[in-house]
Amino acid sequence: MKKKKSIIIVCISILVIILLLIGLYFYGLTSVSKNSEKVNFKIESGTSTKEIINNLSESKLIKSKFASLIYVKLHKDIIIQAGTYELDRNLSTQEIFEILNSGKAKHDTIRVTFIEGKRIVDYIKVINENFGYSEEEILNVLNDQNYLKELINKYDFLDNSILNSELYYSLEGYLFPSTYEFYKNATIKDIIEKMLAKCGEVLDNYSAAINDSTYNVHELLTMASIIENETMIKEDRPIVSQVIYKRLGMNMALGMDVTTYYGVRKALSETLTQSDLNAQNAYNTRNTSFIGLPAGPISNPSEDSIKAVFNPSATTDYVYFYADKSGKLHFANTYTEFQELISKYS
Repeated sequence: MKKKKSIIIVCISILVIILLLIGLYFYGLTSVSKNSEKVNFKIESGTSTKEIINNLSESKLIKSKFASLIYVKLHKDIIIQAGTYELDRNLSTQEIFEILNSGKAKHDTIRVTFIEGKRIVDYIKVINENFGYSEEEILNVLNDQNYLKELINKYDFLDNSILNSELYYSLEGYLFPSTYEFYKNATIKDIIEKMLAKCGEVLDNYSAAINDSTYNVHELLTMASIIENETMIKEDRPIVSQVIYKRLGMNMALGMDVTTYYGVRKALSETLTQSDLNAQNAYNTRNTSFIGLPAGPISNPSEDSIKAVFNPSATTDYVYFYADKSGKLHFANTYTEFQELISKYS
């Protein structure tokens, strides 16, 4: 009888100890503080789990190293990733390890502006200056045919038009100009895809018009890029859009100087020669034998220019326009009127 009683006492004692240990374990997983107190916690690559737990304890982010170690052992799916994390002393151990497992590390960010109407060659310089990637590294990504095919599968507004071998840069016109916030360690692909995603968002605003158009997205962006570079005044964009549609409808050469600049790879600030105007390439619409649109966009247009493509002026019927020395556009209905504009403003 005494032996049986002793066994019961031992069992109860063991149960009490087990319950106490379980209680201590769960208590050890509770937050260090009820008050919010942000802490930047850095994990170097290659740091062991034990070292991380020690560092968490030293940073006063966990109550119990022992409880934390058991928690990680019991949750084998936790993979702690290197990086700097913003943690809080009011987080439980479980919440802390969920953050460390998520990989959502806090990174230093940088704001980068890509200017409207600029070419990819200009954007390459911006990427180089802000992220340190060489021109060769950036071009290798932009020209990677396998990567371009991946992008076509990923973004519904991209199609095989960007694989045309006559294009100088496959993604010209698709890298939407804006101010972006990137991680300082962003990859070239991260940068490209953030700009493509923004382009997709803008195009979504015109999805109905795109579906109704007889032109595809590549052609529409090509028109937008011409409008962008031919106009300095927002109000002129719908009129230039009207001229483009008019000339295409007449099966007439577009005759746009900005396409010649792009075709011979000259900056808009340079002077075009007669040889440039006669050059035969996939972009030069000043060559009278060139009918239709260039092979692709000649710059990365703003939303105002994209909007103008879908909203050409309905109150004008011009065929020609001429820019004076200040860049102001003057429009004409006939070739004779156009010659008069040249004489007056050149």
